[in-house]
Amino acid sequence: MKHILLAEDDFDYASILKQYLEISGFKVTWAKDGAEALAIFSVTNPDICVFDVMMPKIDGFTLAENIIVNNPETPIIFLTAKGLKEDKIKGLKLGADDYVVKPFEADELILRITNILKRTQRTSAATSPDTGPINIGLYSFDSKNYTLIHKETIYRLTEKEVHLIRYLFTNKNRMIKRDDILTSIWGSDDFFSGRSMDVFISRLRKYFSEDPSISIQSFRGLGLEFNIKS
Repeated sequence: MKHILLAEDDFDYASILKQYLEISGFKVTWAKDGAEALAIFSVTNPDICVFDVMMPKIDGFTLAENIIVNNPETPIIFLTAKGLKEDKIKGLKLGADDYVVKPFEADELILRITNILKRTQRTSAATSPDTGPINIGLYSFDSKNYTLIHKETIYRLTEKEVHLIRYLFTNKNRMIKRDDILTSIWGSDDFFSGRSMDVFISRLRKYFSEDPSISIQSFRGLGLEFNIKS
């Protein structure tokens, strides 16, 4: 049974949605505001989060920012009554997996949740980590222990970061099509996966910034290259 963390301050709306999700086979923990959701997340391990954007104490975007810092792989779907393009772009830049505008059919939300969870499972199964550290420039990459080490600095990696680094290193010094990366690591080449990938690539650029021989070069509309100068 997959666990959903639902954050929604509208009591009637949340009660109905929670019941519908539970009837559909999900375990649901309901938080009535952003602060409560953050506290619940810290002591549970939900498979996916569904956050209303407009909430008291902590809004949905700020809540997601707090979670993504340490748990960037947890899928997040935003619920909002707004149809503003700016809100949608903001959510996607945070790394959200989907964005649903109220009012919506509950069946639509369940379909989106199910598809995201299936995609996450396929990606994890297809890209299980290797064992043993390898050298990438001045770094030591250990996919088994989820670490990237440069001198005294140790980066604790998420599962998706491990898969992405391993994929890029395997295909180093050549142009990799964007769609190939998305299909291999995210299991989908849709718009939401593309925005998520952009977030992860930016993070990897920061990790590898201490070695000038390593670069991740983007080619607009085509793909990117993970270059390591010998």
